[in-house]
Order: sequence, then structure tokens, then C-alpha cells
Amino acid sequence: MKKILITGGNGFFASRLFQFYRHQYQIFPASKKSLNILDKKKVYDAVELFQPDYVIHTAAIAVTDYCNQNPDICREINVTGTLNIAEACKQFKAKMIFISSEQVFNGNQESGPYGENDIAKPDTVYGQNKLESENLLKALIPELWILRFTWLFGMPEKNCSINANIFWDTIKAASKPNRQKVSCHEFRGFTDVNELVSQFHKVFNLPYGTYHIGSTNDLSRYDIVCFILKELGLEKQIHQIIEKDTDKYNKNPRDVRLKTDKIDALGFNFSNSTSAITKLIKDYHLRF
Repeated sequence: MKKILITGGNGFFASRLFQFYRHQYQIFPASKKSLNILDKKKVYDAVELFQPDYVIHTAAIAVTDYCNQNPDICREINVTGTLNIAEACKQFKAKMIFISSEQVFNGNQESGPYGENDIAKPDTVYGQNKLESENLLKALIPELWILRFTWLFGMPEKNCSINANIFWDTIKAASKPNRQKVSCHEFRGFTDVNELVSQFHKVFNLPYGTYHIGSTNDLSRYDIVCFILKELGLEKQIHQIIEKDTDKYNKNPRDVRLKTDKIDALGFNFSNSTSAITKLIKDYHLRF
């Protein structure tokens, strides 16, 4: 049975990964409380004690605004902490899966979607932290997968955490008295977290390297939110719930969409974002 250590073990993605595979693999979901990734000795001790075959490194501070306002704190966690994990992997011969982000392309001026070989030019602290970590890891350890995720979405689930995501935020917006502004100049992929989790075991058989992983999408964030509301049966209330934000990203549209041809050719199969949203609504019987 494979042994897997997951950092950030109580996070949105990691908690679902643990619940899905906990009977298939021996998994140690290391939360912030149980493993401080800034304490190099504790990291080494944990990896030496558990002797994992794989370390899936999801721990990070990923809130863009917070990172921009607190760059030193975030770099400590997102870069220094990542290096501590990687060095322990190298020392104790564990393979590493590093969870990166579409946000490495946040500063690119050309339109997406972007392939793995496109040059990333992040202009946010979080995106810069992720790209810096990617480059440091590639120079440090050979047995490495770098997975750049699109934005994951999903519903609250038993024994799993929930965080801000396009689907859950839209549902919450429907119950708020004030209209929520949504940008029409932002483009990104939106991936059902459970579609990713259910296929994650395939990563172990991939050649080492960098992969873009998740759903493709051609709609703006505003159009996606409108689509969600229509699928929920709230089409007539759209303009009472949300307001099109034409100012945000107006001068420099935010396009962080990813090309997924490489991962698709290796046996992964993701619905496009709208199809994934429709399926989730049907699965949860969500109609208003």
C-alpha cells in the first residue's frame, strides 16, 4: 500500500483527497497544527517517521490580496516552507507532487490559454511565490511533479473544509441583500474539485514534469456566474443578485486560462467548466 503525506491536510482540496483515498492508501494528512512547515527539524522528523512514498504539498497561503499586503509572511510559507518539504523529500527518498497555480500567468499581457512551455510573468505575490518555488524545486529534486491547478469549486461536504469558490460564492450571493459585483474582464478555468480528486491517482503514473490540470472555459467570470444562476433556476433574479463590474481588469483583462492538451493526452478527462457546473447542480439537486 502506497504511503502518502499531504501537507495542508485540512484544506479544501487536500481534505477531499484524504476522504476519497483513505481506504486505498496509507495517508497522513498533515494540518498546519500537526506540521509546521517552517520548522525544518519537525518536517524532517515527520518525513523520516512516516517514510512516505509520495509527499503531496498543498500547504500555502493562497489569498491573493493577503499575499500582496503581506509579502514577507507569504514568501516564508509559500517558498521557504516548500523548500523545507522538498529537502526532506530528497533526504528520505520520497517523490514530491507540488501543487502550483494558474496564477503564475497572472501578469502575462497576451491572452490565454497558456501551455506548460509558455513563459509565466506573475504580477501578484502569490503567483510569484509559486513560480519561484517551481524553479527552485526543479533544481533541487528530480522526482517531481508540478501541477498547476485551475480554480477549484465545490459544495460543503462532511469531514471536508470549504473555501471561497465560484460555485459556493454564487449560491451565497443569492441570499445576500446587496448585489455582488462580478468582473466581465476575468477569464479562468473552473474545475469541480471532485472531478480532480477522483482522477488524482493517475498522477503517480505520469512522467515527472509540469502539467496544467483542470477544466477549460471560454466564458468570463461574470458569464459563468450568470450561467450558474440560470442553472439554479434563478434566471429572472440575476440582476437582483449580481452586477456586471466593467471597471475591474478593464485596462488589463485577467486571463489565466490553461491549455490542458498535455494532461488530456495522458488519460485525464475533465468536463468543460459549464458541463461540470450543470452536473454538480444535478448531483446535489440544487434548484430554487
